[in-house]
Amino acid sequence: MPTVVEWGAVALMVLMVGRAVPAKWRWLLFVLWAGILTFGMTAARIEYRLGDRLAATNENKVSRVVLRVAGLPKLSPDSRQFEAEVLSSRPEGVPKHIMVTWNAPGYAGVYGRRNTPPADFPDLVPGQVWRMALTLKSPSGARNPSAFDYEAYVFSHGIRALGAVRGRPAYMRDDGWVGIGGSAQRARHYVREAMRPYIEGLRYGGVLLALTIGDQASIGPADWATYNRAGLTHLISISGSHITMIAAIGGLLVLALWRRAHWRGRGLAERVPAQVAAAVAALIVAWLYCLLAGWGVPARRTFLMLAVVAATQILRVPLSMSRLLALVAVIVVVLDPWALFASGFWLSFGAVYVLMASAQWWGRHAAGHRPGRRASIWFAVYMAVGLQLAITAGLMPLLALIFNDVSLVSPLVNAYAIPVVSFIVTPVSLLAGAAAIVPGLGDVARLLVWVAHGAMTLMMVPTEALAQWSWASFSVASGPATLTALAVAGLLIAIAPYGLPLRSLGWVFMAPALFWLPVRPAPGHWKLVALDVGQGSALVIKTATRTLVFDTGVRHGPDADEGARTLLPYLRSSGVRSVDVLVVSHADTDHAGGALSLLKAISVGQSYTSFALEKDIAKSQRLLGDTQAVTLPDAMTTCAYGATWNVDGVTFSFLWPLPEPQPERQRAASGTPRPSSDKSVRSTSGQRNRNACVLRVQGQHHSVLLTGDIGAAEERRLLARGLGPTDVVVAAHHGSRFSSSQAFVQATQPTHVISQNGWQNRYGHPAPAVQQRWEASGAHFWRTDWHGALTVDSTAAGLRVTAERVQHRRYWQRNVAFTK
Repeated sequence: MPTVVEWGAVALMVLMVGRAVPAKWRWLLFVLWAGILTFGMTAARIEYRLGDRLAATNENKVSRVVLRVAGLPKLSPDSRQFEAEVLSSRPEGVPKHIMVTWNAPGYAGVYGRRNTPPADFPDLVPGQVWRMALTLKSPSGARNPSAFDYEAYVFSHGIRALGAVRGRPAYMRDDGWVGIGGSAQRARHYVREAMRPYIEGLRYGGVLLALTIGDQASIGPADWATYNRAGLTHLISISGSHITMIAAIGGLLVLALWRRAHWRGRGLAERVPAQVAAAVAALIVAWLYCLLAGWGVPARRTFLMLAVVAATQILRVPLSMSRLLALVAVIVVVLDPWALFASGFWLSFGAVYVLMASAQWWGRHAAGHRPGRRASIWFAVYMAVGLQLAITAGLMPLLALIFNDVSLVSPLVNAYAIPVVSFIVTPVSLLAGAAAIVPGLGDVARLLVWVAHGAMTLMMVPTEALAQWSWASFSVASGPATLTALAVAGLLIAIAPYGLPLRSLGWVFMAPALFWLPVRPAPGHWKLVALDVGQGSALVIKTATRTLVFDTGVRHGPDADEGARTLLPYLRSSGVRSVDVLVVSHADTDHAGGALSLLKAISVGQSYTSFALEKDIAKSQRLLGDTQAVTLPDAMTTCAYGATWNVDGVTFSFLWPLPEPQPERQRAASGTPRPSSDKSVRSTSGQRNRNACVLRVQGQHHSVLLTGDIGAAEERRLLARGLGPTDVVVAAHHGSRFSSSQAFVQATQPTHVISQNGWQNRYGHPAPAVQQRWEASGAHFWRTDWHGALTVDSTAAGLRVTAERVQHRRYWQRNVAFTK
């Protein structure tokens, strides 16, 4: 990549050439010059950030570092996570900015520790310096179609390594209020610690904290699901409207005081105009609030807009709103090129643009006309609902593109939620935070928290009822770029000033992007997607009219599983609104961990499992303390050899496990425990692996074998039953050395083999000997940790395999040795 000096030289040449160009064309050269210069600056920043990487010799090894806590720690019962600035390391080669995770001793399990006190951690405060032994890894994240890119997220935040604490860290000193950023994070910590006693145990205490300091870690996934369906996500975070309101309050107070204050016999307004003082005060208040909120993209956008407005008012420079928005967007991107990665950038600027364009639709009252109070109230409600409807409809293309979900109840909910959150919950929460840090005002803080939480509780009563409606929101498939561009063009036409021909048809241009569905395979053809879910299994098979899900991914913890994180977003983005067949090969949490989230969010027609699905779901809910209703599949069947069905010219056949003897089957159905003396049927992980469902999919042209976690013994029995060549094989047990025997490899003779496993997993999957065995047979060996999600299309023209990391390479993604 060219250096900034090279780009600067090119920009200088363009500028010199511009002297010989007629004046009316010089603006074009100026734009070209500015583009080259800013592109060169961005390229240089990218090179600098890429250079600050973890040395290969330190990868997945213990390093001893001295670091300073740089960010507000994320608190959970069993861990602490925070951004840190590395001051020194041994050995060298550790990047300056890392993310540290400090787990409590002892494994809490994927369901966490319920009804037990949280682990004991020292009080981590931004500015503290610690000596720690860390196992460091380069940032790694899953790569799936139309999904969140974790590696892009950490790169945009400058995090260049992830560290897990080993042993007991040693506290060294407290550097105190270090820099503006560090001081802001320290202030956020003290406000949070002061508020925690008052919000402890409150249903929406996490929301009050989020509106005060921007800390959203206390809000649970179930609440986020409700806010998303109701279209309230923008209110639960510190938005531009909240910052503007707080700045306006500060500015109005200063304006009122400045006009009345005197110093040395002269009014302050005679020295400095009151409007100027109010603008500066509003800007300072906004800046402080933005720092307290974490200085995210919406906060930066709002502050810069207020700063430009204040500058134009002070300098008396006329600037239209459209030019103001464009200028602020340029400043934000120049200061932080990676702001474009944040969905908040597009939604924030998009919402402001829609508001600017639509705010004038209703006009103004004629001079001298004073409507009655009732008419004014109805007009205000009409405008509020109308503006929310305009924002909802206007942002539909962006919401569909980013989240694959659009809320239909958002205009109604926001009509009453915006006033409540903006004028009651947010300012009262801020006052509560201020009172909490002042000694002696504990009762005041408690009263203010009670008022804010009460308003939030009352507001959520109708909101939760609306969010539970089946039509509260609808999912939208990720369409091609042409349809997205058409939808954006329709938005620009629809919100254009009155008088534009066919202006009302602008909304019609959005319909193709909102209702587009991907082309499904032709009859007899199939499509397999092996999702990148880390050390787990989740596959989706599509035929002409049906969708089958094989395994649901791993559960990481009480609030995180791949069913909600990866599987559901992929189904929504690909236009799947219901699952026809769900197969969960066995009950291990790396295969069944996402089943609960899947069943909560989407309807399933038929399920096949090697265990009692209903009991497993009930057990998961009990361990999680989850009381939400779950819709089980319409039919639930045990997978067993001989079960076969045909749809769309594709045959699905279970090859394993063998049917249980009748007494054993009846005992399992009745829930009667099996005799503990029967070692062959003990409920162990090994036994679950041996009984895993094995499914063969045979299309008109190609076949695929899904093997679960079976071992070499089960492979031999499959071969004895006549298993022959298969075009695609999903390697058993993530490529374990106890599977994929030589006889199995020679008998199946696949063209492609897929191994689903996590990057640098602790099991060493896939085993090098297994990978070499498959490759020696002539198969192309694909790994989700290397290649990301894999898509296999079976058509008459042949098999086509697409790897997400190979197809869409990015400069921020970790370097891997791609095979073949």
